[in-house]
Amino acid sequence: MDKTKNSTFSPVLGLVFGILAVSSASLLIRFAQKEASSLVIAAFRMVLAAVIVAPFCWGSFKEEVKKIRKKTIFLLALSGTFLALHFVFWITSLEYTSVASSVVLVTTAPLWVALLSPVFLKEKITRWVLIGLIVSLTGSVIVGLSSGCSFNYSVLSCEDLAMTFHGRMFVGDLMALAGAFLSAGYLMIGRKVRSEVSLSSYIFSVYSTSAVILLLLVWVTGAKISGFSGQIYLWLFALAIVPQVIGHSVFNWALKYLSAAYVSIALLGEPIGTVMLTMIFLHESPSIMELAGGLFILTGIVLATRNETSNNNLNENKVL
Repeated sequence: MDKTKNSTFSPVLGLVFGILAVSSASLLIRFAQKEASSLVIAAFRMVLAAVIVAPFCWGSFKEEVKKIRKKTIFLLALSGTFLALHFVFWITSLEYTSVASSVVLVTTAPLWVALLSPVFLKEKITRWVLIGLIVSLTGSVIVGLSSGCSFNYSVLSCEDLAMTFHGRMFVGDLMALAGAFLSAGYLMIGRKVRSEVSLSSYIFSVYSTSAVILLLLVWVTGAKISGFSGQIYLWLFALAIVPQVIGHSVFNWALKYLSAAYVSIALLGEPIGTVMLTMIFLHESPSIMELAGGLFILTGIVLATRNETSNNNLNENKVL
């Protein structure tokens, strides 16, 4: 980790607040799903986020867009599309599977980035990345089987394994994994274009594109967007402000003082924070298999990121 630069506020403490903010997403979504559909929740999240960041990002975007190549504009639109579909699949997964399963599976996105980078970004996979992928995929299998298997007196029991691959929870797990793949595509495009596009312009263009796509999907499907109780609108506003704007902004701020590797590892605290909040507010405790699978996944991600070079850290910090 690079040396921490001077700051009036501790960057490490800032990361703690950032993790808590992002960890609230799954909980707020579950509350909003009492009346609003997953697609509408995703649309509200991105539309409100785009509106909130617009006053801060529009100036730089207006200047940069004149110089951006057509290919880059296409990639920005594709990135926004991936982000929109990521939220559709991930938020919908919370209707089918547990919060613990959904969160730990969707956080495998960094590993899929590592796996696909040699093909799309021409980046070599290191030994530790490969080990991390194997460990994390093992965890994904464990989490996927948790909906149909359990421990009885310390013995693993899968009474009807076939139901695991056809049950409601397994569908939710697959949706969460799809959300991870889409997030990986979004992240890889970010790596590719951020060298010529500032962070504020990137966020504004991608958030706006994502918001437009989600609004179109809401219109096409005829999903209900009004008539909710005041409490549901409160959850939707909180979802856009707390995990999307505040949480991600804190992480980006911390990158000024801490290495990208350190911040990326800190992001892995999200599933832990989510499970803790879920246990407190939803009284939904993860099963032993979900805990074991989650531990494998987090261990794999940590192993995969341990070999990140200082040069990459410097480059990422310069872009940010």
